[in-house]
Amino acid sequence: MSSETREAGPSTSTAERAEADADAPETAGTADADAGNDAGGEDGKTHPDRTVLIAAVGFLVLCLGVVLFGVLRGGDEDRAEPKAPTASVTYEVTGEGTVDLSYQGASEQGTAETVSGARLPWKKTVEVPLGENPVIRITLGEQGGQARCAVAVRGRHVQSATAAGEFGRATCSAPLPAPAPEASG
Repeated sequence: MSSETREAGPSTSTAERAEADADAPETAGTADADAGNDAGGEDGKTHPDRTVLIAAVGFLVLCLGVVLFGVLRGGDEDRAEPKAPTASVTYEVTGEGTVDLSYQGASEQGTAETVSGARLPWKKTVEVPLGENPVIRITLGEQGGQARCAVAVRGRHVQSATAAGEFGRATCSAPLPAPAPEASG
């Protein structure tokens, strides 16, 4: 049996085909053509190397997109001004009934927060930027009564005041020290 006969037969094994290729140098071109067909090409299949290459390029594009998104979105955080140092301030209103009140420190814009008809006793702890003056204002309603406001900075009582009678008012405040200047290095 010649090497040509072995290749032409449909029941040849891979080992027989490899042996035939070694025996007959003229069939090496045929084996390369067969390998090309197995890897794709004329029959419409993609090459495995191309599939891996396409997947790798897609992965790199995805990674580049994530990095660019992080750089573009996170760039502002590096340039943002550091937060101002703050002090813990506790506002407290005692008495009976309800009051309208406003206090400074709960919003970063420095505007006062207001609470209408707050049930007593009422207490709130907020962070106030150093250099600001935390303040709470209380106003009694038409029914009058008596209410006391108090301010504590970092747990230490600073001031208190009492409102009494119809539409009685009281204000409590406390100065906070200015922030220390930054040391330049």
